[in-house]
Amino acid sequence: MLQIQDPEIAQLTYDQQGASPLNYLKQHPVLDLPFRSFFLLAVACSMFALGIWLAYLNGYFTFTGNGITPLTWHIHEMIFGFGATVAVGFILTAAQTWTGQPSIKGLPILAFIALWLLVRVALVINLPSTIIIAIVLQSFWWLGAIFVFTGLVVKSSNRRNYLFIPLLAVLMLLNIALLLLDFYGEHQLTRHIASTSVLMFCLLMGILAGRVIPFFTVSGAKLEAIKVPSWLTPLLTITAILAVLVFFSSAFIDLPFSPAGLMITAGLLHLIRQCYWRSFATRNIALLWSLHLSYFSLGLGLILMGMSYLPTGATGFIQLTIPFGDALHMITIAAMGLMIFAMMSRVSLGHTGRTLTPSKLVSWIFFLIMISALARVILPSLSFLPILMNQTLVAWNISALAWLIAGVLFLKVYLPILTTKKIDKHFNR
Repeated sequence: MLQIQDPEIAQLTYDQQGASPLNYLKQHPVLDLPFRSFFLLAVACSMFALGIWLAYLNGYFTFTGNGITPLTWHIHEMIFGFGATVAVGFILTAAQTWTGQPSIKGLPILAFIALWLLVRVALVINLPSTIIIAIVLQSFWWLGAIFVFTGLVVKSSNRRNYLFIPLLAVLMLLNIALLLLDFYGEHQLTRHIASTSVLMFCLLMGILAGRVIPFFTVSGAKLEAIKVPSWLTPLLTITAILAVLVFFSSAFIDLPFSPAGLMITAGLLHLIRQCYWRSFATRNIALLWSLHLSYFSLGLGLILMGMSYLPTGATGFIQLTIPFGDALHMITIAAMGLMIFAMMSRVSLGHTGRTLTPSKLVSWIFFLIMISALARVILPSLSFLPILMNQTLVAWNISALAWLIAGVLFLKVYLPILTTKKIDKHFNR
């Protein structure tokens, strides 16, 4: 007797019998677009790197191997293991919207993940041979990302976004230079390259933020179109580029001036541009005020970096200057860190088809990142904790712990979202 089988059961049986693990893996939602896996990997990397760094600072962990120094490992993993991974994941995902061309998914993303993980392992082992391997694999990772992005924008003649090709190329060169210089013992120049990398991220953030924050603000806060004077953004971009070039060149050329003026000017122009963005209207919308606060921190951080070049009391006001390294962390944590977590929180919802109504825990993520920044930047210079043996170490501990808690909360909220296509109607409880 002929039996009629349910077609869904028949398909399920066929899939179970014929699908290989590789086929199953390449169809997994986490490989659907670059942002899913890149965001998760980046947050996990920052937590691992900060956890190891915190243990090292407190004497509970010792770095082995003689490849690169512990400080360079910390810098590299936070700037490139975390920051660059998110930036590339976002750009390769946004390119699909910008160009109308499909971005990578499936096995190509899996190849990127494999390269990324191998780099992390090679850097942790930290032998001369593994550092060379890490440099080669990191170069392949960057070249792959640049190749994919270039293919998307060139195929669609999307000239407006051609500028990201040289930006990504410069970040790749800085990344490789950072590792090579430290590997060959040029530690002072390594620190200079690290600071230059942060300024490059400032340039990248300024370009991206100038595009998306006004758009997000108008749509999210239901405002009229935001208009900025036509001269402001080009002047800001030119000033920011000059600041990077002058700062980078100062290590090789005896310039008659410092980059302080350009840094301060760029910071002021960022704040002037933000005045047109109606930031106060976003005060009750977490996915918006976090972006505005991070952008304000970018402008303030550049001003503080520039002022760190000035002699004490040169401003004529109450002492406003802080050390260059502390000002740098104002940018890396409050500007880069907060903007990255804010963008990940929004993109992870929007690009998975969910409404832009985040979990209440998301606001705590943003608060914790700002606590991390303030603890790292302000506490070391205060003197109200005289009973403590090492106030700077206490500040670093507070800063790192706040970031780690923020990372845990992000994974709690967004891991289910980024690893499944199904929309959970109760995700924002």
